Amino acid sequence: MAKTTIATSLNLGSSHAIPLGQGRCYMVAGQEIAVFRQRDGKLFATENLCPHRQGPLAEGLVGNGRVICPLHAHQFDLQTGAGGEPTECVRTFAVDEVDGKLLLSLENQSASTRTAVPYASTSVTPDMTSVVS
Repeated sequence: MAKTTIATSLNLGSSHAIPLGQGRCYMVAGQEIAVFRQRDGKLFATENLCPHRQGPLAEGLVGNGRVICPLHAHQFDLQTGAGGEPTECVRTFAVDEVDGKLLLSLENQSASTRTAVPYASTSVTPDMTSVVS
């Protein structure tokens, strides 16, 4: 019997909400998720809070596949979440741009509890898109 995988993507709104070289924080099911767009246009998503001093990574410097925490300059790889110290890392999430929308995928989280609200803003209304493969 073939195994069916259900992946649920959360629509965070317009991809234009994140300018090149910047990040933006979204509240997703009670946790802060930072979505970054490098200057080359590549998108990444991580936990927003730095594990060292809870700095807002969405406000950090972004480039070369890394984000630098604005509080204490710790760096994190945006692809893997690895930090400068073996015990300091952040979770990463898959994010894609489809038809001008940002779609975020959260693994191991119940679809029934997912909600997204842009941090400090109410301008985006999220919806959920389910994909079966």
